[in-house]
Amino acid sequence: MRDNTAEKWLEKRIKKYGPISKLSLFGKPTVFLHGHAANKFIFTSDGSAIANQQTKSIQMIIGDQTLLALGGDDHRRVRNALTLFLKPESLKQYVGKMEEEIRMHLEMYWLGKKQVTVLPLMKILTFNIMCSLLFGLERGIRSEILVEGFQQMIDGIWSVPVNLPFTRYSRSLKASKRIQTMVKQLIHEKRVELKEKCASDPHQDLITCLLSLQNEDGEEELSEKEIMQNVMLVMIAGYDTSSVLITFIIRFLANEPSIYAAVLQEQEEIARSKKSGEFLTWEDLAKMKYTWRVAMETLRIVPPVFGSFRKTLKDIEYGGYLIPKGWQLFWASSMTQMDNSIYSEPTKFDPNRFENKSSVPPYCFVAFGGGTRMCPGNEFARIETLITIHYLVTRFTWKLCADNSFSRDPTPVPAQGLPVQIVQTRPL
Repeated sequence: MRDNTAEKWLEKRIKKYGPISKLSLFGKPTVFLHGHAANKFIFTSDGSAIANQQTKSIQMIIGDQTLLALGGDDHRRVRNALTLFLKPESLKQYVGKMEEEIRMHLEMYWLGKKQVTVLPLMKILTFNIMCSLLFGLERGIRSEILVEGFQQMIDGIWSVPVNLPFTRYSRSLKASKRIQTMVKQLIHEKRVELKEKCASDPHQDLITCLLSLQNEDGEEELSEKEIMQNVMLVMIAGYDTSSVLITFIIRFLANEPSIYAAVLQEQEEIARSKKSGEFLTWEDLAKMKYTWRVAMETLRIVPPVFGSFRKTLKDIEYGGYLIPKGWQLFWASSMTQMDNSIYSEPTKFDPNRFENKSSVPPYCFVAFGGGTRMCPGNEFARIETLITIHYLVTRFTWKLCADNSFSRDPTPVPAQGLPVQIVQTRPL
């Protein structure tokens, strides 16, 4: 992963053993599945044959009640609760709040600078957006303590789960306990606000939204543990994946002048339709079709999530093989997204691949998952990505200061964090 040779290693396996092969990963017997048929099999399973399987390090650090770990009715219940906040109809009201965070970020970290390092700045941006919309937590000492512990927690998620002093895993476990304590305190505060009717809107942030849900008996739909762990999961997913996506869009736009020009033209047309200081609207985001195709092509070539695990709940037959109960299944998103039998010239950056949805076969583009396992936060990511790119291309130009290499740890990290020279072209 760190040498960025994982895809080549899997390609050799596929050539040698075909689209299905067995190996050992994280000390467990594992079956590696490849191809769009395998993707469909994994994402459309009803939960009776296969279920989500996370590594021990992820289970111990985040918990066992997250959307990644649950199956069946519990998965549907938690997913429906999260979707209530993350669906497009709900997110429309947060466009202005998100735009305000982005403007503030650019004023603080980009304005007046000659050079910036993109990835760490994008992580600051996505974290502040998450704090505001998920926790209802504004900038300050509390959010600074939270981000420090949060980063330590993330560092050990894909580490070897041996709890020895001074290891990444040990530090991550300790950070996780601190984060859980802080999130529990926030849940308590939001619960008090709801009971005292201080919350102006039950959808003002994710925690308040989840607390406001009740079952048929008038009790909270989700337990405190489920709320805490799934808020942490959404935080991790949005923090890492969105920051990586925006960072690599900036890199690709610097390398592709004609594509940059097309994005700039689309965004300039929208900017000209706005009065000075006027915020973007949901309708403006709907006009950013080409910009989103650029984002989709970025996700195809550099997916933030390399792959994922499942486990068999019973003996199953797939591809003419019997996979025993309890075995681990592994799939890698880039293996279909960079397949030259599916995409012509797969290494070429071509956003027009996504101009017509029917041109991409089902389950061949799985950056957001698929079926019942589709990422519920994909619309959230779309909004913050489009608003950020709008302000960057209409206010700045940039030039790369490092090569195009990147590694994975476990998400993609461009060389030196992607330092760029910037020139401001108009006021914020």
